[in-house]
Amino acid sequence: QVHLVESGGGLVDIGGSLRLSCAASGLTGGTYGLAWFRQVPGKERESVARNSGGKQYYADSVKGRFILSGDDDKNMIWLQMNNLKPEDTGVYYCNFKDYWGQGTQVTVSS
Repeated sequence: QVHLVESGGGLVDIGGSLRLSCAASGLTGGTYGLAWFRQVPGKERESVARNSGGKQYYADSVKGRFILSGDDDKNMIWLQMNNLKPEDTGVYYCNFKDYWGQGTQVTVSS
């Protein structure tokens, strides 16, 4: 059974930074396939960053500002979010295939 737990969300000013964490259990391949999604009220959940084959992929809206990293030994991934904008506000979810964490709220105050 895969279990994902996010943490690190909060309220931040425009231009600020936050670092989200996802602790995963029940995985057999380290951090391969783990990803971050976010959901804004009224919109569909969207992919933000993912690790695939040792390479990181980012949504165009976050390229150059967000950095995905991970530790295979700890089964954890992080999302360093810099230069945050109001449109980054939403609930951020850790994902692995059909499994989702409970989400962590990120609010960028204008």
